[in-house]
Amino acid sequence: MSMDGLPPLRAVIESHGLQAKKALGQNFLLDLNLTGKIARAAGDLTEATVIEVGPGPGGLTRALLFSGARRVIAIERDERCLEALAEVSNHYPGRLEVVAGDALKTDFAALAGAASGGPVKIVANLPYNIGTELLIRWLTVTEWPPFYTSMTLMFQREVAERIVARPGSDAYGRLGVLAGWRTDARIAFDVPPQAFTPPPKVTSSVVHLAPRASPLPAEVKKLGRVTEAAFGQRRKMLRQSVKSLGGEALLTRAGIDPTRRAETLSVEEFVRLTNAV
Repeated sequence: MSMDGLPPLRAVIESHGLQAKKALGQNFLLDLNLTGKIARAAGDLTEATVIEVGPGPGGLTRALLFSGARRVIAIERDERCLEALAEVSNHYPGRLEVVAGDALKTDFAALAGAASGGPVKIVANLPYNIGTELLIRWLTVTEWPPFYTSMTLMFQREVAERIVARPGSDAYGRLGVLAGWRTDARIAFDVPPQAFTPPPKVTSSVVHLAPRASPLPAEVKKLGRVTEAAFGQRRKMLRQSVKSLGGEALLTRAGIDPTRRAETLSVEEFVRLTNAV
């Protein structure tokens, strides 16, 4: 038995025939010390409702509940995992709700709205194939402050570096601008490939994002368009890359030198550019 009184994860995977599916971007995290570390990185969970995406056999789910999360809502599209998660639910009566479905089709704000008080935190070892898309959706929700008080998420190291990137670095792009605009993002720690089954070819990183109470005012969709255009041709001067949005005249209005390149602009300058569109 594990420290939480449930069978070890390897035994759970074996008894339910849960070999990870590449098509679902699955890499199961079996090291309970690491799942506990992720749960701790999310802060105090005792009053919180935690939303988890892609729990798989329930390794992180168990760590969240063991760490005292008041409630966990886990969204899982792989029906093979539902039985294993039901066992976790029975072990922690009334504290785990499993939603069978696709995270990309889930209304997270509605889930959070039904969470009956207390902070809502998103904590997940995200499936690699949908991680970035989900993060962009969570960063660009219309209502701000958002429905969550923090996000503690696992990505491939390369994606994590893009999230926390600063102007001037090779990793700086659309993701760095969006995350830097609305959140305070940092890499909490790295996770080696051998911690997973099957081991991925790359190192992973856990990123903690805390929403800024009042980010610089800008229209979300418009900022998305500006960053997309600017970084779509990142090696070109801005007067060329943002030509479709107004080119040199737009940059002059925003007080930005048209010969600069996208990766040199600060978040503040991107906001200024957006508000000039």
